Amino acid sequence: MAHRPLVIAFDVIETMFSLEPMRQRLVDAGLPSHSLELWFSTLLRDAFALAATGGYRPFSDIAASALRSSTDSTLDDPTIRDILAGFAGLDPHHDVVDAVHLAHDAGLRVVTLTNGSARNTTSLLQRAGLDSTIEQVLTVDDVQRWKPAPDIYRHAAASTGVRAEQVALVAAHAWDTHGAHQAGLTTGWVARLEDRFPAVFAPPDVIGNDLVEVVQGLLDLPEQG
Repeated sequence: MAHRPLVIAFDVIETMFSLEPMRQRLVDAGLPSHSLELWFSTLLRDAFALAATGGYRPFSDIAASALRSSTDSTLDDPTIRDILAGFAGLDPHHDVVDAVHLAHDAGLRVVTLTNGSARNTTSLLQRAGLDSTIEQVLTVDDVQRWKPAPDIYRHAAASTGVRAEQVALVAAHAWDTHGAHQAGLTTGWVARLEDRFPAVFAPPDVIGNDLVEVVQGLLDLPEQG
């Protein structure tokens, strides 16, 4: 049975910050609008393959490589660099600030746990006015293993000094909450990208239509005795 966590670890890309600004950069480079979904799916595929085989490359390397392969190498290096620069300008979803403050005001500690870089994530949090509320920016660079490998979720517990089940991962990706569940974390899934949670994964402890609903659901879990 899941209990109210002491720490909430928010996934960043697509959970907190929308990828939509990247779509326009792709269109400006002469690519069709749907290139965003193909690119990001390729990025995740390649990262998962590395994680499954014990390899590691940082987010920027995989993102650039996936952009080349998903566009048949039609983009030159300056264009790729310009597109990737867009990650520093992502906008928060409408519910992010309220959800983070809800957790913080209820006495929960708040961190981020991302496949992206600490530098870029910190910049995004600063732009959103959340940097003073987020206790730590935890990233796969810390352990050199991409989510959903168990190492990164255990790193969140170790870095905050609590047991794994006392950390709740909140994410919009079902594969992410599944990975966290397998590593012993409590999980909250926001139905931002899909209407229904895939049946092939371990169900999350809390499901919500927005982040505020997910955080409230985690707060409503019974406290540990």
